[in-house]
Amino acid sequence: MGEKARPVGLCVRTKAHLLPPLPPTTTIGSSLVPMINALHEILAPVRSELSKMISLPTVAVVGSQSSGKSSVLEALVGRDFLPRGCDICTRRPLVLMLENRPPEKPADDGVEWGEFSHLPGKRFYDFSKIRREIQAETEREAGLNKGVSDKEILLKISSPNVLNMTLVDLPGITKVPVGDQPSDIEARIRKMIMLHIGEENCIILAVSPANSDLATSDALQMAREADPTG
Repeated sequence: MGEKARPVGLCVRTKAHLLPPLPPTTTIGSSLVPMINALHEILAPVRSELSKMISLPTVAVVGSQSSGKSSVLEALVGRDFLPRGCDICTRRPLVLMLENRPPEKPADDGVEWGEFSHLPGKRFYDFSKIRREIQAETEREAGLNKGVSDKEILLKISSPNVLNMTLVDLPGITKVPVGDQPSDIEARIRKMIMLHIGEENCIILAVSPANSDLATSDALQMAREADPTG
């Protein structure tokens, strides 16, 4: 029997500006990504019940509030599409499925779009509308104030400028309750994060601001807790 798979931890330090988008590449496992994305969509409604039995390959993005998680994700996509300008912007896990789709004809060169699993068949070519839909879907489940929910939002972005991969943007680690958040909001968010990063096939992308001390990083602390030998 081979060695049991375990989470892998990475650390990214971010600055305020966006990094340039990464060029698409072809890897041995790239053909598996569409299949994995389809499984994410099928299993999303019952993820909490099946998480101990089925572990899908994914990259979980972890960090405190305002740590730069959004900048990292938008750099990977090369577009601005995530909610900004609020105390806690990520209030539901966002499963971001990136699909490298070469143009089918010259006229399609550079065409990009997003699709939500809760709006099947509808394509968003305007990325500002993707941002608004994320906000609306978050409010539908988590409320209009600062509440959080563990129910995932699934978004697939098809573009010739992205790598084939699946990431999960998790709510930022917070310390003090605001708005209608419960007094144990920190414990709830940490539990939600551990549910994802504790899975066997999860790569942990721990994000910390470039001007912070890594010794005090909440993201790294949780990554070490989930993967002590990583």
